[in-house]
Amino acid sequence: MTKNYLDVAIEIAQEAGKILVEELSRPLNIVYKGNEVDLVTQADKRSERFIVERLTKYFPDHAIAAEEGTGHESASDSDFRWHVDPLDGTTNFAHGYPCFCVSIALARRDTLLAAAVFNPLHNELFTAARGEGATFNGKKIRVSKVTTLSTSLLCTGFPVRNRKASPNLQYYGDFTQHSHGVRRDGSAALDLASVAASRFDGFWEFGLQKWDTAAGVLLVEEAGGKVSDFAGNP
Repeated sequence: MTKNYLDVAIEIAQEAGKILVEELSRPLNIVYKGNEVDLVTQADKRSERFIVERLTKYFPDHAIAAEEGTGHESASDSDFRWHVDPLDGTTNFAHGYPCFCVSIALARRDTLLAAAVFNPLHNELFTAARGEGATFNGKKIRVSKVTTLSTSLLCTGFPVRNRKASPNLQYYGDFTQHSHGVRRDGSAALDLASVAASRFDGFWEFGLQKWDTAAGVLLVEEAGGKVSDFAGNP
């Protein structure tokens, strides 16, 4: 059954990706969510509506947690919950920077079962299913074998709220000085997918939500990597 869940996630992620590409050619419509750096576009909303409608059609009894709030938690007593980011990398999208994706994951209680992360501009599809490994465009992937910080390429991100209060600036400086470098691409789902595919050797970020990380976490774990909180807990 997990394969069926994954097949649906892949299908929906790719179709939602087409919506994002279509929206790139249209006039940009931005709404700000409380401050000048936390924004949402028509592309976010249109992609999310499509994803939620399609998931509801396939799995009407499943709960859906979606970033822009159109998911339904009416099925909150369901063991199954989809975590959806319809456009991870909204700021990049709004500026025409080609680093954004659709991220979809399914969990049963606290166990992630299936994940799909799709970068539509580069036609890059990352997938994972519990116990079955992770793939990039159909080929199995594994995390990097690099074990020393000094030879690592890392990635991180910064919260859209309370940036000045974030401890990440200190970490960013420290890691930059002691590694090959630290990249900041603005899409946590793609960052985690890149860790799974050994493009990056590690990733950290504060203040992320489940829809930001769920798909990427399963990708990393199924590619042989480890994921923890800042105290080292799984």
